[in-house]
Amino acid sequence: MFNNTPEVKFAINAVRQAAELVKTVQTETAENALTKGDKSPVTVADFASQALVSHLLMQSFPEVVLVGEEASDALKEEGAEHLLEQVTGYAARYIPESNPDTVCELIDRGAVDPASRFWTLDPIDGTKGFIRGDQYAVALALVEDGEVKIGVLGCPNLTDGYISEPKGAGTIILAVRGEGTWMAEILEDEEADWEQIHVSPRTNSSEARLMRSFESGHTDVSKIDEIASALGVAVDPVRMDSQAKYSVLAVGEGEVILRLLSPKMPNYQEKIWDQAAGAIVLEEAGGRISDLDGKALDFTQGRKLINNRGVLATNGFLHEAALKALRDVGA
Repeated sequence: MFNNTPEVKFAINAVRQAAELVKTVQTETAENALTKGDKSPVTVADFASQALVSHLLMQSFPEVVLVGEEASDALKEEGAEHLLEQVTGYAARYIPESNPDTVCELIDRGAVDPASRFWTLDPIDGTKGFIRGDQYAVALALVEDGEVKIGVLGCPNLTDGYISEPKGAGTIILAVRGEGTWMAEILEDEEADWEQIHVSPRTNSSEARLMRSFESGHTDVSKIDEIASALGVAVDPVRMDSQAKYSVLAVGEGEVILRLLSPKMPNYQEKIWDQAAGAIVLEEAGGRISDLDGKALDFTQGRKLINNRGVLATNGFLHEAALKALRDVGA
């Protein structure tokens, strides 16, 4: 069993509470979204989730930096008063003293650059899946000197770590460096039944189950098809949004995730909160993650993975074959 340190306890509790909040918002007001400059939707749940995790971090480790996806600027714009009111209302269910000013302050604690030791949060990874009522994840990770030490994924619509079931029990995945990857239902019970999980042992690339997103804006769909052909893949892909895909790989129900550069966004750089929790979840389950050139993901360069190009995640056994396929098709 993993060592239940104060940091581990905080991460589990924060993700469970944030996932519960987010699930509530999805049920009640999922259609309320606005659009950021990069055209990705941001919901009330994004902001309220980040405010809640920021609040919980201040209570447990007030000196530790939070690097989050969101900033409150959009909530302060003219015409956004109703949105801010909604965010404050949901935050107040967990933070009774919430008001618009304190909620914005909590959100903006995440709008900083990383320190040598910091938590990074994606309050909802897979926002479009969230809006559809499908898969998304609350992703939280602790990074120390560039190495991810703890990662937690809260997947409210994922049962047993891989079954898409919006009204199911939900899954929380925990990885601790050197102590494996563990899975439980999203419960508020501290005595949850944690099960250690491992990647698939498949070594034949023709049997590789590729994880494919519904959302194609940040990848190159035609290149992924070429890579699948180069690998000789003969099985259907698994379609799923968000870092929930890392849960599926970690539990052994998929083999390959490809995050290619979209022709529409050739200079796109991955954000650290999009990969940190999923990376350690996969690695501690026995898998491997790198960029498209086989380089380790570099979490020492601020809020983006500026030294990396795209992402390749596999069960480990198929990683070299996937890298070769990437080279063969010029991806």
